[in-house]
Amino acid sequence: MHALVEPGFFQSSAVQLAALVGAIVAIVAAGVGVFTVLRSQSFAGEALGDLGAAGGSSAFLVGIAPLWGFFVISLAAAGAMELIGIQRARGRDLATGIVLGAGFGLAALFLYLGTIDTSTTGATVTILFGSIFTLSSSILPLVAVLGALALGTIVLVYRPLLLSSVSPDLAAARGIRVRLVGALYLAAMAVAVALSALTIGAILSTALLVGPAATALLLTARPGRAIALAAAIGVATTWLGLLLAYDSYDWPHHGWPVSFFVVTLVLLVYLVARVARGRSR
Repeated sequence: MHALVEPGFFQSSAVQLAALVGAIVAIVAAGVGVFTVLRSQSFAGEALGDLGAAGGSSAFLVGIAPLWGFFVISLAAAGAMELIGIQRARGRDLATGIVLGAGFGLAALFLYLGTIDTSTTGATVTILFGSIFTLSSSILPLVAVLGALALGTIVLVYRPLLLSSVSPDLAAARGIRVRLVGALYLAAMAVAVALSALTIGAILSTALLVGPAATALLLTARPGRAIALAAAIGVATTWLGLLLAYDSYDWPHHGWPVSFFVVTLVLLVYLVARVARGRSR
């Protein structure tokens, strides 16, 4: 074990908090991410993650926790997408593109102001790429509450969301309020993206939302099993990423970011699953 785990890894309070927060985020991202893939809304998830940079940087400017900024901006952006229109795939892409373009301008402004008007060092890097080892224990209750709300929303609308994801016309014919279900799903996705941005950064947050879910759906066609498998993949890659990042303090150019390892591991697992599925055919 000493060859794989640096001394003090399991005893570190920062590592313990990071592992707990990372597990919560990975499970939430899995629950939402499977529907993100089924609904072909990965672009929307990427947009919300990129827009989170505006929220995180604005939070730094006013001196509050970045998670509040990630959450508020992501939720506002999801609401804007819904107002513009997301019923059809073309409308979803149009709404996402419009909101993303506006949000990038805000992100650039807030990051610039944060650079010149505050003395916080590393704020921009933290917002864009995450810094899970520096989280405060006071953030844990908020992460748990937001995660429970997102998962609770998915559970609440699970069946109508699944049907509307596969066939919106059939769902509407059965009396399902497709737009309301879609709006609730977008709200849950906004929360999942905000939590992912807290752990691996705003611009990489989609990796946890889409990667494990896409991998799971390669291996099983059943949504329930896919969510469980995506959660397992997300937790495993996050924890292994934490271990590698901790070990990297003894490597050349010590202190590699957790986000790099998590994103790389998610990609590798996806590629392995794709190859395995191809050989099984």
